[in-house]
Amino acid sequence: MNVNEIKKYLAHRYPFLLVDKVVDYKSGEWLTAVKNVTVNEPFFQGHFPDFPVMPGVLIIEAMAQATGLLGFKTMDDQPSEDMLYLFAGADKARFKRQVIPGDVLTLHVKLLKRRRDIWKFECEARVDDKLAASAEIMCAASRIS
Repeated sequence: MNVNEIKKYLAHRYPFLLVDKVVDYKSGEWLTAVKNVTVNEPFFQGHFPDFPVMPGVLIIEAMAQATGLLGFKTMDDQPSEDMLYLFAGADKARFKRQVIPGDVLTLHVKLLKRRRDIWKFECEARVDDKLAASAEIMCAASRIS
């Protein structure tokens, strides 16, 4: 999936769309996606100007966006205009290395379980196959009114 197809599934837009492409996936099981980290990211202006580091919360958000893509591919459906896929929680979040401009952040998400509209995933973010961050992420499909 390229970024134009991703935008059909996620409501996020620049500067908050944090998945550039989906490399591969198996519906109902796992998905691998990529975020190309560039020095032009708006958050680097303040985090930190002399030593740019991608904020950990944005790494978690990128993983959560990848879970949304797996969720919609698993449902074999694109979201309707009145549906959002919301971040519901993160457990066991760990950060192992800094993510800096020039890095290619590879996002690996695996579906652990689903109960109605609540989904739980095991997630990893890697740079050069080295673990940068990991977490268990819960998301929920929600209708907006």
